[in-house]
This record gives sequence, structure tokens and C-alpha cells, in this order.
Amino acid sequence: QRRNSFRSHLAQDSAAGPWTTTPPRSVMVIKCSDCAFTEFRVYPGRGRRYIQKDGKSFFFGNSKAENLFHLGRKAAKLRWTPIWRRMHKKGGADVAKKTRTRRAQKFQKAIVGMSLEEIRQRKAKKPELRQKAAAEKEQKEKAKKGAACALSWLPPLPKSHLAAGVQQSSSRQVCREAQGSAPEGEGCC
Repeated sequence: QRRNSFRSHLAQDSAAGPWTTTPPRSVMVIKCSDCAFTEFRVYPGRGRRYIQKDGKSFFFGNSKAENLFHLGRKAAKLRWTPIWRRMHKKGGADVAKKTRTRRAQKFQKAIVGMSLEEIRQRKAKKPELRQKAAAEKEQKEKAKKGAACALSWLPPLPKSHLAAGVQQSSSRQVCREAQGSAPEGEGCC
């Protein structure tokens, strides 16, 4: 009788057609815990719990893990543990994909003294022209300083000597006068 009822059940399913879906079976949820040493999943009814004197509790999946823990072995040094595999980047499933960092996009802004067009024109100049312009600028600065003082190697006289009335040599006097006429910070002596 059971056989017949089963066959009739199959006949009803096939009569409905292959396009119908059967309701999903309810999946039983099992509460698993992790081994404190190996991090492997431990199913109910397996493993042992160890509680230290200070109250810390550890759950071990098997006697091997428990004995290694009590011997003071480090799980990270054993090649068969997931901790070691994580540390040494083994296995594609354990390693998370690297996130791409966004690079800042460069864009031009106008500077206070210059407009965008002027900046673009300067960038468009050939490097040879820029070098020539830089060389000319250096020559102008040298000419601006005047003939560099021949006595620039001499140290300046202390103020006490000047106050006491010690006379300076005529060449030094000329140099001091040139220094007075030069803008601040650009004296020869």
C-alpha cells in the first residue's frame, strides 16, 4: 500500500509538469562553535571545553588541538592551521580582494597673478626657450648685483672699531658705500 501511495505521489508531480517548482525543504540550522586553537568548525556533540583557573574558557575540536595548546605551541607556526594560511596568504577563498584606491584627478586652477591661458602658454613653451629665459634671468641678476665686490672675502669690521674712529682702507670704504646703495640683503660685504 505504501508503494502505491508513493507512486501516485510521483504521478501527481509529473502531471504538474517540469516547470513547477517544489517548495524548498526547511534547512536545519546547526549551531557550531570554533576551535580555540585551530579555528576549525566544531559541530555539536564534538570537542571539549577547557576552563583555566582565571576563568578563561577554551573550546577544542579534538585532542590534537587540545594537547598542542597545553604544550604551548603557536597555531600560527603550524602549516595546517587556517591562521598560518592567512598569515602566508595561501588560498584564494581566505584572502580578501584588494580594494582599489582612488587617485586624485589633476586639474588646472588659475593662480592669483596669472590666468589659466597664461599658465597653458608657459607650459606649451619649448624647454629650450625656457632654459634660455632662465639663463638670461641669471645674467640680469648678476649684473644687478654689480661687479661682485673683490673684497667680499674680508670679514666686516666690528662696530666697536667704527665707533672708536679706526679708519678703513679706501677700497673697503668704496665697498661699504656700494653696500649702502644696494637693496637690503644684497650687499657685497
